Amino acid sequence: MLPNPLRPYTVSRRVASSTDMALPINLDSLFTGQPVEWERVEFKAGWNPLDVLQSISAFANDFHNLGGGYIILGVGEKDGRPLLPPKGLQPEQIDAIQHQLLELGNGSIRPAYHPLCVPHRIGGLTVLVIWVPGGQTRPYKARLSLAKGSNEWGYFIRRNSNTIRAKGADETELLGLAARVPFDDRVNQLASLDDLSRERIVEFLTEIRSDLAAGARTMPMRELASQMRISGGASEAPLPLNVGLLFFNPAPDRLFPCTQIDVVYFPDESGGDRFIEKTFRGPLHLMLREALAYIQRNYISETVIKRGDRAEASRVSNFPYAAVEEAVVNAVYHRSYEEREPIEVRVSPSEVAILSFPGPDRSISLEALRAGRAISRRYRNRRVGEFLKELRLTEGRATGIPKIIRAMRDNGSPSPLFETDDDRASLLVHLPVRLGARRSLTPQVTPQVTPQVEAVVLAFCAEPRSAQEIRSELRLKDRKYFSSAYLQPLMGAGFLQPTIPEKPQSRLQRYRTTAAGMIRLSRAKGGASGGHPGVEQTTAVPPKSPPKSKAVNKGSKLRGKAK
Repeated sequence: MLPNPLRPYTVSRRVASSTDMALPINLDSLFTGQPVEWERVEFKAGWNPLDVLQSISAFANDFHNLGGGYIILGVGEKDGRPLLPPKGLQPEQIDAIQHQLLELGNGSIRPAYHPLCVPHRIGGLTVLVIWVPGGQTRPYKARLSLAKGSNEWGYFIRRNSNTIRAKGADETELLGLAARVPFDDRVNQLASLDDLSRERIVEFLTEIRSDLAAGARTMPMRELASQMRISGGASEAPLPLNVGLLFFNPAPDRLFPCTQIDVVYFPDESGGDRFIEKTFRGPLHLMLREALAYIQRNYISETVIKRGDRAEASRVSNFPYAAVEEAVVNAVYHRSYEEREPIEVRVSPSEVAILSFPGPDRSISLEALRAGRAISRRYRNRRVGEFLKELRLTEGRATGIPKIIRAMRDNGSPSPLFETDDDRASLLVHLPVRLGARRSLTPQVTPQVTPQVEAVVLAFCAEPRSAQEIRSELRLKDRKYFSSAYLQPLMGAGFLQPTIPEKPQSRLQRYRTTAAGMIRLSRAKGGASGGHPGVEQTTAVPPKSPPKSKAVNKGSKLRGKAK
C-alpha cells in the first residue's frame, strides 16, 4: 500500500495561530456551502474526542471519492448548517485538542492517520478547522470506545451529512476499495517537485483567495506542495501527485499524453471532408477556459426573434453557452487521464457534440441519463473535482446533466442526446441547434503577429499588464491598430487572456500570457519547430468515431448512428 503523505508533524507542530500554516482553500467559504458542499462539512460546537475520531475515519475513507471533508470545532449546527455567530474556542483548548488529535491518529485509528488543523477567526472568535482529505491507505477503522481496556473497532462512512458505521453491504464495498486510490490522487514516480510551477500555484491560490497565497512565493516547494496536498511518498523524498501535475505543470500533456481538448469545426456537417481543428493544451483549468472562450467567440451566436403577440423581442442562442460549458467541464472532470484519448468538441451548423473517454460509471443506468438523474456512486477524479470546485468551474453535485437539459430547454432548443455503449468506453453528448437560430458559422480570421513581436508581448505579459503598458512596450500610439493587429490575434490564438473576462472594458483590465503562450514562448526561444496548441490546422482526415453505441435521449430517440 502507498505511504500516507499526511505526516504527523502537521498536527504536532500546530499552535493557536493561523499565520504559520494555511489551507489551499478560502476558509470563509466553508460557512456558505460554496464551493465545498454541506455533506463534506461537519460542524461541532465543542470537543468530543470519540465523535471527532469517527468522523475523521469516515472522511478519510472517502466512500464516494468526493475528496474527504472538513470538521469545524467551535461552531454549532442545525440540520447540517452552521449556527452563527460561532461559540468559538479558547487558545488553550485549541492547543490541547491538537495534541489529543495526534494521540488519536497514532493509537485510535488504523492505519495511522493525521489530518491537518488550522485555527481560523470568524466573527471575532477562533474556531478550529480540521481538514480530512481522502486517505491513501483506506479503509480506516476507528475505536468504538475510548474507555480504558476497550478494543472494539469499526469502519465509518459519510451518508449525506451524517457519519454512520459501515455495516453489511456498505462495509463489504468499503473493504473492496482497499489500496484503490483514484489516479489523480496517486504519486507520480516519473516526476519530481521541480515539475510543479510555483507561478501557477500562486496564481491559483490568489484566485481562490486562500490565506496560503501570502507565503507561497517564498515557502520551500516541499512545504508548499505538502500544505496543498499535491505531494506524497516518503517524507525524505516526496514526489508530486498526478493532480498537482495536471494543474500546475506548464505542459501536463508531456506527462499524460492526449491531455488536450480538440475543437473541430465541420462547415459541411460532421463527416464532411473539410474541417478546421484547433487544439488546446496546458494546465487543466487554463486549457478548459481557453477552449470555452474560443468556442463562445467563434461558434455561439445570438438571434433576436420578434413576436407579433408581444412587444418584447426574444433573444436566443444557436447553442446555449451554459449547456456547452457544462458538457465540456464535465468531460474534463470525468475523463480518464490514464487513457490516451483527447476530449473532442465537434461543431457543425446543426449541433455541438462533445466526445470523452471513458463513459459514465456503470452505477449510472441509461434510464437515469435519459431522465437527467445521473448520480454516480463514486467519482473518477476526486482531486480534479476539488480544484475545479475551488475555481467555481463545477459544482460537483451530480448537477451536470440536469443543468445541460435545463439550459437547452430554457433556450427553446431540442433536447440533448447522450450516447454511450455497453462497455461505457465513451460518452458522446449531442447539443442540437435551436430552430430559428441556425446560422452559417465562420471561425474568426485574424491577422498573424510576427514571431518577434509575439515573443516580446508574451514575455512582457508573464506578469499581468494593461493594454496601455503593452502599447508602450511596443512603442505604439494607435489604440485601434494595436487592438486589431496585436491584442486580438494573440487572444484569438489562445496566447493571451484578460484577467477580468466578464468585464472587457474595465479600467482595471489586464492581460497575461496563458499556459499555451508560455509554451509558445519557450519553444520560440529554443528554436523548436512543429505544431503548437492553439494553432488552427485544416485537414482532410476525419476525427475518430466513438464505439458502436446505444443512444438515450430525454424525450426522443436517436435516429441513425452517431457520426
